[in-house]
Amino acid sequence: MADFIIGIDGGGTSCRAAVADPQGSILGRGKSGAANILTDPNNAINSITEAAETAFHNAGIPKEAVASASAFLGLAGTNVGNLTQYVRERLPFRHTDIDSDGLIALQGAIGDAEGSVAILGTGTIFMARKAGMIHYIGGWGFMIGDLGGGARLGHALLQEALLAHDGIHPRSAVTDAVLTEFKNDPTAMVEFARLSKPGDFGRYAPLVFQYAEQNDPGALALIETAAKSVNEALDAITKIGGPERLCLLGGLAPLYPAWLEPRHRAILVEPQADALTGAVALAANRYRDRTGGATA
Repeated sequence: MADFIIGIDGGGTSCRAAVADPQGSILGRGKSGAANILTDPNNAINSITEAAETAFHNAGIPKEAVASASAFLGLAGTNVGNLTQYVRERLPFRHTDIDSDGLIALQGAIGDAEGSVAILGTGTIFMARKAGMIHYIGGWGFMIGDLGGGARLGHALLQEALLAHDGIHPRSAVTDAVLTEFKNDPTAMVEFARLSKPGDFGRYAPLVFQYAEQNDPGALALIETAAKSVNEALDAITKIGGPERLCLLGGLAPLYPAWLEPRHRAILVEPQADALTGAVALAANRYRDRTGGATA
């Protein structure tokens, strides 16, 4: 059976996979649910496996071939806790390399060049490559980190909606929209929050940006707080990576530039490719390392 490599981009909202030949040419893609190993490692294992099998199916390759593939996984949550080995041992691949979702994003965005990357999605992490070294800032998870990320922003919106419901803060269009969704029942909001994972909160983040563009005061206050955290982190990471190149990645990347400080907007560049492409490139590199450059 021919050798295949797999790149995996596993985040707090979804997991994407791409199967490729050993040279890195993508043959098929797949997608599944959340794959944050810190939040729910067993669900992450299921999502990774499902995305990989879907990618093989998309490529017209029997899914049984997954067991002979060499995979590189960029996953949310790898920098906290000690779950990487637990996950690795339960995945179906012949060879499995796991690193942060930040690393695959950096590789996809700037290749082997120097510069800085901010991943602004369900969570947030900031990275830089300088003199061949990779540096990380943030990415500490929803509970005490990920400031400016979609999960924290959505959580803040629900919190603000309850404050508005109780008359502690003034109501606004964005809090009214949330209260209407929950049929003005605060107990339903509390129950939702109790059962929710970061990706569930993150789905409310685009709503905040939407209402902020309409100058809704409630949304503006939430965005300004989130953007302050992002700008502070960008100040820190660009001191490391240099002021020449900054890429924004993740689901919120198209929404944030208007809220960044001018010094950060001035150095924004378009990413060369996405995180999944970066994962495939790293999978191909590791495959070559293992086989001594062989491609069969």
